[in-house]
Amino acid sequence: MRTVVFDLDGTLADTSADLIAAANACFAARGLGAPLDPVADALIAFHGGRAMLKAGYERLADPQAEAMIEADYPRLLTHYAENICVETVLYPGAAEAVEALRGAGIATAICTNKPEGLARDLVARLGIADLFGALIGADTLPTRKPDPAPYRAAVAAVAGQVAASCLIGDTETDRKTAAAVGVPSVLVTFGPEGRAIERLAPEALLDRYADLPGLAVRLLG
Repeated sequence: MRTVVFDLDGTLADTSADLIAAANACFAARGLGAPLDPVADALIAFHGGRAMLKAGYERLADPQAEAMIEADYPRLLTHYAENICVETVLYPGAAEAVEALRGAGIATAICTNKPEGLARDLVARLGIADLFGALIGADTLPTRKPDPAPYRAAVAAVAGQVAASCLIGDTETDRKTAAAVGVPSVLVTFGPEGRAIERLAPEALLDRYADLPGLAVRLLG
């Protein structure tokens, strides 16, 4: 079974505004304003909650940054869980591309560094849960991307073969994951980095989802 494994944040959906809002809520609760910008800091958002908190406290030059990050992280998750799909949207053509892959007999799965519960809630709210045969989150296994185990678990869960699979992502973590597994990586160019993501030398770039079905066939045979 040929398989395409997708990252979630920054790949299938633009979640940056809701993620940044969750981080800024932590700063605001301490009377520190909103140091993160939902547009300019979108790339930071796709590197996770702690990365956003770290960036904010560095800008605020807080000497207790490390302790603040650990204290605020659970609060960030709570705020995000309660406001997970306010501004979040699927990238244009994403759902249709996944449907086309499935129609061509290609299995589809999600492998994300978002906690599994949050990821399942989000894909349900976006109406795409039924388009994927498996979802592996940051806490599904003891390790997370770029460790290869979560990716392999996603492929196994849809009865696929790793050797006949590829990863669609948007960050260096996704590129490293694919390299660790030994499969092709496809990085999207419609994320915060644009075509600058080419610096990571993936096997392919994806400019629009309409091109994915044909690209997947070429990569997977």
